[in-house]
Amino acid sequence: MTEITLQRSVVDSVASTQPTGAPASTPRKRKRLMAVDAVRGVSLLGMIILHALYESDVAGRPMWSFTVFSGRAAAAFAVLSGAGIAFATGRRRVGLAGGRATVAALGVRALAIGAIGLVLGDADTMLNAVILPYLAVAFLLAIPLVFLPTWAIAVIGVALATGMPALSHVLRPQMPEPSLGNATFGYLVDHPGELLTELSITGFYPAVPWLAYVCAGLVIGRLDLTRMRAAIVLLGTGIVLAAGAPAVSSILLNRYGGLKHIWMAQPGSGLTESETMKLLTFGGNGTTPTSTWWWLAIDGRHTSTPLDILGTAGIAIALLGVLLLASRITRPTLRWLITAVQAPLAAVGTMTLSFYAAHIMFINSEYDTYDATTGCLIQVVAIVLIGLAWHTVVGRGPLEGIVVTLASRARQLSTSSLRWPPSKPDTA
Repeated sequence: MTEITLQRSVVDSVASTQPTGAPASTPRKRKRLMAVDAVRGVSLLGMIILHALYESDVAGRPMWSFTVFSGRAAAAFAVLSGAGIAFATGRRRVGLAGGRATVAALGVRALAIGAIGLVLGDADTMLNAVILPYLAVAFLLAIPLVFLPTWAIAVIGVALATGMPALSHVLRPQMPEPSLGNATFGYLVDHPGELLTELSITGFYPAVPWLAYVCAGLVIGRLDLTRMRAAIVLLGTGIVLAAGAPAVSSILLNRYGGLKHIWMAQPGSGLTESETMKLLTFGGNGTTPTSTWWWLAIDGRHTSTPLDILGTAGIAIALLGVLLLASRITRPTLRWLITAVQAPLAAVGTMTLSFYAAHIMFINSEYDTYDATTGCLIQVVAIVLIGLAWHTVVGRGPLEGIVVTLASRARQLSTSSLRWPPSKPDTA
């Protein structure tokens, strides 16, 4: 197993700790969409495969696991986290009258997830990029979005995907260099400003540009995903983004000389020639150098450029569209096969927070003594089997249960405080 600092996956705890489609204002639960949970399951397993296997072979070429999952698994979880927020707020715009309870629930949920991430950061010595603190910041930033109409969220998402990387390009030279280590409680106490800057703009998963993924998920979550038209629109949109982003990047870099300008500016980038080549081949640590604007034309994994964000979001959206369409097939044999594939993935997807934490703890424990391939297979098989059993017998994962309980309690307290002090009876 090797330390991987160029790519990481994300855990969508908001989505996985909220019953799919459950309105925020009523205890009645709607039936979960298996396809949505299955996408989360694919992303979690992709993360495990990335962390367990090597990123390159002996010749320095990217491994299949890196090619398939790097950057894409993280984007899928981020998009689905936005959909989870939409499900948690009833798949509709939140009115100001009920806003206080919604803010309390989503805020406590984000803080709980961030706290779990800080605990894992103290335990993790292998990855140097526990995703949960970054997600917590993104979830907090997403709270105001639930009060906006869907079209406004879509506009903000496009603006963040295309404009925030450029703004980051301008701001980062004036900001402290990121540590690119795990966020911990100690670092939060000692360097709160630096940590917030890293989690928001300069780190592995910068929350502000990554908020574009959450916006996409919010828009998707407000759609009626049980309709075929929605699935077709998602598939078509995803394909356009997934194919268009790398095509545009290739044109800009090759036909218009982007690569030439990047190499001309290489001495001022702070990278060596080998580091520059590795960044262009394998992707970055969340950002790119600011030595030339042409860096924004690449679509490398975990570079948070416009084309990286749009392309990886497109793959996540297309995957969701495919699984939604597959779930509509009614021919008995095909239906059985599709269910046999989606059901285990969906079971895993209902408890991604718990499995992500278990995975981080395992790969940093004395029990992980296996070679890369064996360790990967053991984790994948164990998570699928445990996920199926736990989902069937218990339901919600343990960490998901804690987060939901805290968020529900916060909602109740905020609602009861609106009625405090209680009105006195009329004694006249």
